[in-house]
Amino acid sequence: MEFRVAEYSDYQSVAELHAVSWQKAYKGIMRQSYLDESVLEDKQLVWQTRLLNPPFSQHVIIAEHQGELAGFICLFGNHNVEFGTIIDNLHVRASAQGKGVAKKLIALAMEWAGKYYPDNGVFLEVLADNANAIKFYESIGANKALKQRGESPCGRHVDEYVYTWKSPEALMEQCVVSV
Repeated sequence: MEFRVAEYSDYQSVAELHAVSWQKAYKGIMRQSYLDESVLEDKQLVWQTRLLNPPFSQHVIIAEHQGELAGFICLFGNHNVEFGTIIDNLHVRASAQGKGVAKKLIALAMEWAGKYYPDNGVFLEVLADNANAIKFYESIGANKALKQRGESPCGRHVDEYVYTWKSPEALMEQCVVSV
């Protein structure tokens, strides 16, 4: 498994994995018509924009196995005054799950966050109905800070939780693995 910072040329494969991940995880949560017809186009636009001219506070790391995208993580440093750096996306291809890829991506991302935003906390938002993601985040020491209601890209209102860690270092300690 190889890990590197994402480049603009990665936007299509990142968008495709992001879309497939949403189609699987959000079936029955988001409108099926959105997942079937619009999610890929939405994610292509997001990743073209994010990887074309990324802000200093954005960091995207990808994992590749034999030239194929196995996973990625995207974070924005100092995104929120109260909670700190946000893990905005973490997705791992189904065939690579359970092999430590997500933990390695998080550990590498926390190295970056610890360098540039060491005094910030770390947080993420996860849909309340995404039981697999919640189980994973709780297994790596996440603390449920609050429940909020938001609007999904398909226009449906969804409940989500905000999970936090006190620092990049605290999260990185939970994710040290060799892949």
